[in-house]
Amino acid sequence: MSLILQEGTLISTQSKTRKMKYPRSFLAIVSVLNLLRVSFSSIVLTGDYNKDFFVMWSRDHVNTSADGRTRSMILDQESGAGFASNDMFLFGQIDMKIKLIPGNSAGTVVAYYLTSDQPNRDEIDFEFLGNVSGQPYILQTNVYADGFDNREERIYLWFDPTQDFHSYSILWNLHQIVFFVDAIPIRTYRNHADKGVAFPRWQPMGVKATIWNGDSWATRGGRDKTDWSKGPFVASFGDYKIDACIWKGNPRFCRAETPTNWWNNDGFSSLTGTQRRWFKWVRRYHMIYDYCQDNARFQNNLPEECSLPKY
Repeated sequence: MSLILQEGTLISTQSKTRKMKYPRSFLAIVSVLNLLRVSFSSIVLTGDYNKDFFVMWSRDHVNTSADGRTRSMILDQESGAGFASNDMFLFGQIDMKIKLIPGNSAGTVVAYYLTSDQPNRDEIDFEFLGNVSGQPYILQTNVYADGFDNREERIYLWFDPTQDFHSYSILWNLHQIVFFVDAIPIRTYRNHADKGVAFPRWQPMGVKATIWNGDSWATRGGRDKTDWSKGPFVASFGDYKIDACIWKGNPRFCRAETPTNWWNNDGFSSLTGTQRRWFKWVRRYHMIYDYCQDNARFQNNLPEECSLPKY
C-alpha cells in the first residue's frame, strides 16, 4: 500500500474509498517523503564503466581502463561486442564521448542508443556507419516508437570523429527528443501523440553501445565490404554522464515536473533560438538523407509527423 496526499486528505492506493483524516503536521511529512521519492528516482552517473554497465557479449572484445573511466570495443572476424547500463531510465539526458574507428572502417557499425527491449520497443539510436579512408563518416539516427521505426536521418559529420573524442547526447523528455553532437542539435522528434503520432513516453529504456559488422548495408548500401585485413577495428568510449530518472516501476515520479527532473520543465520543451539556428545549419549543409523527404519510399504517403512542427 502507498499513500497519496490529495486535497488535504490521505488516500490509500489500495482502496480509493478509504479516506483518513490526519493532522496537518503528519500530512506535511508525507508530502516531504513523496518529494524525496521523486528525488531518489533521479540519478546522475558520471564515471565508472565497471560499476554502471555490464558487458552483453564478447567480454574478451571489451577493454576497460584500470580506473573505469574509459572503455574500448573491438570488432574482428570472430565477433563484435556490446555493453549496457545496469539501470533503466524514463526521461533524462545521456552524454557519451566517443572516438570512432580510424582508417578504412567500411562495413562497420558503432551504435550508441536507448532501448526498451520489448516486442513493441521504443528506441533512440545513434549509429555511426564506417567509411572508406578519405570519405566523411556518416551518422545515422533513428527513433522507434511502439515497435515502429522507418525514421532514419543521415548527416555527414563536419569533423573527423576518429581523431579525438566528441560528445554525443540524447535529451528525452515529455515534450521532445533531441540528438546533439558537441552540444549542437542535429535532430528533433517532438511529442505529437495528441495528433496520433507515436512517441516514446511509457517504456523505460537502458543505455547500450555495440560494435558489429554491417557490411550488407552500412557503407554505400553494402557495396563497400569490411576489409578484415584492416582490423581489428576499435571504437573508444570516454567520459559519460547519465542525468536521468531511474526506473523504479512507477512512471509518475519520472513524469513529474520537478527541479530534480529538470528535463521535463518548460525551458526544455523546445529548442532555444540559438539551438534553432544551429539545427537549421546542420540540416542545410550536412544532411544527406531525411525520411520525411523520401516520397518514393513511402509512396507519397509520408508519416504524419513529417507535416508537423519540429520544435
